Amino acid sequence: MTTLIINIKELLQVRETSVSKVSGAEMAILPTIKNAYLLIQDDLIAGFGSMDNLAQIKADEVIDATGKIVLPTWCDSHTHIVYAGNREQEFVDRINGMTYEEIANRGGGILNSAKKLNESTEEEIYEQSKSRLEEVMRLGTGAVEIKSGYGLTVDGELKMLRVIKKLSENYPITIKATFLGAHAFPLKYKEDRKGYIDEILNEMLPEIAKNKLADYIDVFCETGYFTVAEMEEIMAAGISFGLKPKIHVNQFNSIGGIQSGIKHHALSVDHLEVMNTEDIMALKNTETMPVALPSCSYFLSIPYTPAREMIAAGLPLALATDYNPGSTPSGNMNFVVATACIKMKMTPEEAINAATINGAYAMGVSETLGSITVGKKANLIVTKTIPSYYQLPYAFGSNLIETVIIEGKIIA
Repeated sequence: MTTLIINIKELLQVRETSVSKVSGAEMAILPTIKNAYLLIQDDLIAGFGSMDNLAQIKADEVIDATGKIVLPTWCDSHTHIVYAGNREQEFVDRINGMTYEEIANRGGGILNSAKKLNESTEEEIYEQSKSRLEEVMRLGTGAVEIKSGYGLTVDGELKMLRVIKKLSENYPITIKATFLGAHAFPLKYKEDRKGYIDEILNEMLPEIAKNKLADYIDVFCETGYFTVAEMEEIMAAGISFGLKPKIHVNQFNSIGGIQSGIKHHALSVDHLEVMNTEDIMALKNTETMPVALPSCSYFLSIPYTPAREMIAAGLPLALATDYNPGSTPSGNMNFVVATACIKMKMTPEEAINAATINGAYAMGVSETLGSITVGKKANLIVTKTIPSYYQLPYAFGSNLIETVIIEGKIIA
């Protein structure tokens, strides 16, 4: 099956030679071709270029993209899409003055989601989660990382990871699974932190590895949650089972989690709302991708990741949604890109790079996704007729996507 897209107003993120990520000043450069074509063969990008150089091609399907922008689908490297129920009451509580920490201390937050999840069947969780996955696909996401972490029991964590695996088997979108048993301490272990960590290490991890249920391991390293020392013990155990770390750090406090993540060769360090000079300098010349979650900052009214300082220091930066029921009940990467421009002062070029090629790196799929490169998967967004790609973050409340193509097939 060959599909030819012609008369593309502008084809974005064109990389003749594949790159794994872009950093610093390179983030402001978004390679494009105006008046372009793109050829898809089955599920892969087979060719692209200027319409002036288009040879006679007999395609099974021709799409006329006159006036439209084409770009790679978003790569959302940090989500918690698999969960049960919602936490809308906590949303109202925060409006009425309660803090995220106060809600957590009374048994809300992550523990609230864990209670709901453990009371739900695997099928109920799957049905709720697949609706969220279908929604983000329609919004232009072509790759997504999904974490466990709302089970906080052996059975609950395994149940979540089986749901993630089932989603991956049933949908064309690329899905990576992350084990986040170290999301919070369950009430049962409130006075026995070592007991819960032992359960993660000795019961959860062996079962997850035996059943090949996860690609990565994550820890919520934060005051009131897991200490740096506890995170290091859990990361080391995960690595011994073949799971590379991707970690939550610096959401509310800077306590050394970034430096620890780098030491353990974490693929990414995520959140980064609170960053000091030492944190930024530690990330220089490493293989660890910093990931910002601007819609979390928006929803919780907490600081935004200091993108300008980080890019000025030569760092790469990825953007992701943090889609979850408590702090970011949205998986809309278009809003994330717009918010990064509006609130973090990233340029449209930087934000698109952060949400495509750098997002792909942050979930370990940059060899197959994240750019318009021959041989990569044909995962594409075709916009509606718009003046330029600047319209994507500018018209932040509008759905500007006309068509989403995943693995060469139109899904929306």
